[in-house]
Amino acid sequence: MNSRHAWFITGTDTEIGKTHIACVLLHTLRNAGYRTLAMKPVAAGTDVNGLNDDVERLLAACTETAAREMVNPYLFAAAIAPHIAAVEEGRRIEATTILAAFQRLQALADAVIVEGVGGFCVPLNEQLDTADLATALQLPVILVVGMRLGCINHALLTAQAIVARGLPFAGWVANCIDPAMARLRENLDALQSRLPAPLIGIVAHGQQPLEAACALRLPPGTAADYLSKR
Repeated sequence: MNSRHAWFITGTDTEIGKTHIACVLLHTLRNAGYRTLAMKPVAAGTDVNGLNDDVERLLAACTETAAREMVNPYLFAAAIAPHIAAVEEGRRIEATTILAAFQRLQALADAVIVEGVGGFCVPLNEQLDTADLATALQLPVILVVGMRLGCINHALLTAQAIVARGLPFAGWVANCIDPAMARLRENLDALQSRLPAPLIGIVAHGQQPLEAACALRLPPGTAADYLSKR
């Protein structure tokens, strides 16, 4: 299979299930016969063993193995904004380091899922943010919409930012993080009519990645795939 299938996963906010959806997509790809790897370029927050839960979940969902420094080039102990954590640890997040690690991962798998940190425009240093990183990677973007009150505004603003960067907007996933959300169907309809990308799946609250994998359909895999269909 083509080793250059890859997507950048972003979200409408922090704590809306980007890692969960990335794992779902990894299982969807596995079911389709792809050898998979994931990347979390920047992660903040470690446990007593110095491990980050998001990184561990992504590693467990992949079919292939790769060195941790490739999967997660930047790991910070404090669960705070990454640019602040980097300053406190006397480090600097560099796009060149992340791009080099991504290119190495691409050589090891058919498909690579790259998960951002927080929302789409989280600062990484005094000049670089996650939107810049997505632009440097030039990957199709999948937006995870955390289905809760206020999600429509967050989703539309994020979509505008993706399009403004000239990035392929491959699709979006509705992640039902609020089991008591009122008018879920109406909110989904509003998003479908307004977002300039297809809905590729709805993940129910509490649905595990293996089960949810059947609910997702694969979007175009590369920027070239996407642009050729315009």
